[in-house]
Amino acid sequence: MKLSRPVSWFLLAFGVWSWVIWVTFVKNLVKDGSGLAFDDGRPTAYFWVHLLLAVVSFVLGTAIGVIGLRGLRALRRTS
Repeated sequence: MKLSRPVSWFLLAFGVWSWVIWVTFVKNLVKDGSGLAFDDGRPTAYFWVHLLLAVVSFVLGTAIGVIGLRGLRALRRTS
């Protein structure tokens, strides 16, 4: 399957955006002072669920970004 240049750029940008957003979220989650993420210094269920969401998003963002990067490289080779 061959991806177009705009689709490849979109996928790559989506992968980068996913990393930027979720890294920021995880930093804020770790620094949480409201009591949602930590109770007496111990991680809560809220923390673990949102950490799992972040890890899954890192994996999917990476996979999508790699697909976009491979699409751009394939287009460069054929031009």
